[in-house]
This record gives sequence, C-alpha cells and structure tokens, in this order.
Amino acid sequence: MMLRIVSPHHLRRNGNSNVTVIIIVLAVVGFAFLFCGGILVALLLPAVQQARAAARRMQSSNNMKQIGLALHNYHDTYGTLPPAYISDEDGKPMHSWRVLILPFLEADYIYQQYDFNEPWDSPNNRLLLSQMPEVYADPTVDEVPGEGATAYQAVADESAMFDGATAIRFHDVTDGISNTVMVVENTGKLVPWLKPDDTSIEELMQGVEFQDGPVGGTQFLFGDGSVQFISENIDRQTLHDMATRDGGEAVDRGF
Repeated sequence: MMLRIVSPHHLRRNGNSNVTVIIIVLAVVGFAFLFCGGILVALLLPAVQQARAAARRMQSSNNMKQIGLALHNYHDTYGTLPPAYISDEDGKPMHSWRVLILPFLEADYIYQQYDFNEPWDSPNNRLLLSQMPEVYADPTVDEVPGEGATAYQAVADESAMFDGATAIRFHDVTDGISNTVMVVENTGKLVPWLKPDDTSIEELMQGVEFQDGPVGGTQFLFGDGSVQFISENIDRQTLHDMATRDGGEAVDRGF
C-alpha cells in the first residue's frame, strides 16, 4: 500500500479556504437577517404606531368620562352644572369650571390651596399649574406648550351647556343631554388648566378642535357622560347642532 504524504503547505491552504467559505456564509446569512429584519420592522412599525395611538385615545376617552362623572356629581350636589367661569364684579372671568369640579375628581387637596379671592393667574394660584390633575393631561398630545396645559375644554357659548358665568341645569337642555356636547378634546388650542378659557361654538364649527389631534378626528363628551370619537369630516352644521342646548335640532349620533 502506498501512503500519500500531504505537505503542511497543502493543509494550510485547505484550512484557509474553509475559513474563507465560513466567513462568506456568515456574511451572507448576516446580510439576509438584517435585510429581512429591516423589512419586518418596516411592516410592523405602522401596526405598532396604530396600536399606540389607539391606546392613547382610549386613555383620553377614560379621562373625559371621569370629567363627565365629576360634572354629573357636581350637578347632583348643587342642582346645576358649574358655570364656565366665575367672574369678578366687572364681569371678567376669574376662575374656571375645571377648578370648581376638583373635589369631585379626588383632587380636593388642590382645591383647598386655590385662592378664590385672587384671579387664576395670581402668584399664589399660578403655583398650582404644576399640580394639574392627571385626568386633565391629554395623552394624545405629544408636545405640550407650557406647564399645566390641557386640551379638555367646555363648549362655552350663550346657547351651549356652559354659558359664561350662568350655571345651566340639565333641565334647561331641551335638545336632550345625550345629544348635546359638554366638553371637547381641543388639541388645536391647549390652555392652562386653571385659566377660564374654553371652546366657543364658532371655534368648534371652524374645526379648531381637530388640529394636531388623533388621526382623523377628536373626542367629544356629551351631556349624558358618554364619549364619542368624531370624524374631522363631519358637517359643520352638525357640529353646531350638537353644541346648542335648546336649538330644537334633531341630532343623529350615528354620523
């Protein structure tokens, strides 16, 4: 039998070739993994973003339902809704309804610190801006302009459920409280939560509340405490009809 003698040089050459092949295979596998992984991320990202947006919208809806419950409890206690604002002797708005319902939002400790003898923006009261209750923080808003800004605003007008310094009773809402808007998620005009500043019917019809909000629309709190997502494509006259308390309009909430 003849033995073939393999030279060390030949062994080294084969060994180097094997290493090269392994490196190439790993490179190809790695590239394929990164390529496929990138496609997978690109496919999943919209779904993740939609799920996140839906979760934020749900949290905002829960916030508005809590506000609605507080308004109903206020009405049960005092026989009326809170006025949109309390004014001074000259009729200047001084204090917001958002402050008046604090005891019904388990935030009486903030209410007790608020001085009704001073305007909302007095040095003493302004310190409370940083203590805004979590229920007033809109999770759908990414960038909040300033400290203690909120998107939750009453629809305030002479013919709305919030009529300036006048306190309205549910009995006064002859269009039906289930058909009439109390509060809107106005992401187009955030205001300091202590400030007596809300959304007029004119602003509502201009679509201000739909700006910078959840994709495709925003949320409305009706007088019966229900919350509904309203499309930004809704007819402006329908917005007007939903905002008035005694206009006699027939509102179909099927939209």
